Amino acid sequence: MATVKFYPVGNGDTSLITLKNGKHILMDYRQHSSATDSTKPQFDIASDIKKTLADAKKDGLEVLAFTHADKDHIEGSTEFFHLEHAIKYQGDGRIKIDQLWVPAAMLLESVDRDKLSSEFAIWRSEARYRLKNKTGIRVFSQPNELVKLIENWQMNIDELSDLIVDAGTIVDTFSLENDNAEFFVHSPFMKHCEEAGKKVKKVRNQAALIFNIRFNEGGEVFDFLAIGDSEWEVLEDIVSITKYYKNEDRLRWDLLNIPHHCSYLALSDEKGDNETEPKEKVAELLLLGNKDAYMICSSNSFDESTSEALKSTQPPHLQARSCYERYLRDVNGRSLIVTMENESKTKPKPVIIEFTSSGLSKKSYKMTAALATAAATPARAG
Repeated sequence: MATVKFYPVGNGDTSLITLKNGKHILMDYRQHSSATDSTKPQFDIASDIKKTLADAKKDGLEVLAFTHADKDHIEGSTEFFHLEHAIKYQGDGRIKIDQLWVPAAMLLESVDRDKLSSEFAIWRSEARYRLKNKTGIRVFSQPNELVKLIENWQMNIDELSDLIVDAGTIVDTFSLENDNAEFFVHSPFMKHCEEAGKKVKKVRNQAALIFNIRFNEGGEVFDFLAIGDSEWEVLEDIVSITKYYKNEDRLRWDLLNIPHHCSYLALSDEKGDNETEPKEKVAELLLLGNKDAYMICSSNSFDESTSEALKSTQPPHLQARSCYERYLRDVNGRSLIVTMENESKTKPKPVIIEFTSSGLSKKSYKMTAALATAAATPARAG
């Protein structure tokens, strides 16, 4: 059975997909600076990921996908992963990466001289190194600026075509036939990546990775809409373009991660007084949820004071949550789960969604961890 584990990392994203055949795909990585402090609510994802891989007798992931380069999606990652482009990021139990998935914008953004040691700059170097050496990478979209970058390497983009993935296609790394899972690319579009140089930073969210991830469990098909930090304009484009190419089934969802930590900007340009009213095509997307669907809100916990929460400028926005809950009821969905409220607000645990032939179910992290420990403990002789 496949699972998706959503980690409680505050207003940030990290989720670990485990396929039926044991392959692992990590979507983003945020090891919060206070994650190892037992008095703080943030979860220690580094230890959990290492234990998961050790239990599977592995030293790496099949895929690490960065949806975009904002800090809340890459924090602590250069201290955790084995990078190919420099020896200083290798060894010492670092986790290896078979394939790195990044939007084209992540290779194109310029870096000020005083920011060359930033985590974004390090990942830009890693992505460029892997692409230039034609190994261990998939780059999503091919704007003109990427073509120019590759030509500056005295190479032709046609040489790298197998490593570049366009919206509206399926990533060749996985298949329903071999892995019981496939990744259909909704975004980025070329137009979202065409800002050059420093301006690329302004469109990180618009140029982020968005997938329809489809699972086959015992002949039953389930869809996970993995959106990340998108905004409503991008979602409207996705709905329009996907329908134009008659791929409407890729808009349906049994599992939806609420975009941008429950910011109202993923729904509309107006927050609303008590509830955000989504734009027309965003509403259409929300109504494509299947019965018993789940929504996951990867965000901080919500303010207990309703009056103060309604005034908040930073997500999560209570008005947006009210909107999502209403649409979840409309499709007879099952539950909206906030990562930083799961199982405990003081020390929340990862949300684990399991896919079976009979549908999706939420598993207890504590129970799952206990069973894993028991299974890994050899029986005592005698």
